[in-house]
Amino acid sequence: MPTTEPAQSANVTAPAKANDYSNAKAASHPTLPADRRNKSLGLIYPGTFTFNTESPERMAITDGACRARLKGVGEWTTYEAGSAFDVPANSAFDIAVDKGIAQYICSFG
Repeated sequence: MPTTEPAQSANVTAPAKANDYSNAKAASHPTLPADRRNKSLGLIYPGTFTFNTESPERMAITDGACRARLKGVGEWTTYEAGSAFDVPANSAFDIAVDKGIAQYICSFG
């Protein structure tokens, strides 16, 4: 599914220190864009990880590739740069990077 996330955004604030997950195999920088929508920018290194959601999330892959599987779904789907997937609130998803690094923008809410 194509993503509508811009490659660049003006007037965005992001802390220099990342939130690390899975022993630094996944990292995200929360951002505060001028439009006030909650987003984070991140990297996922090779491995398979599970993340839980509190609010709906849209994971837009901006570089590299990954596979993802929503909670309760048996099949993995591959996402490459320029594609995205949506995760419902109060759910979870598995994400796997087989080689290289996947970069993403996650939009919350």
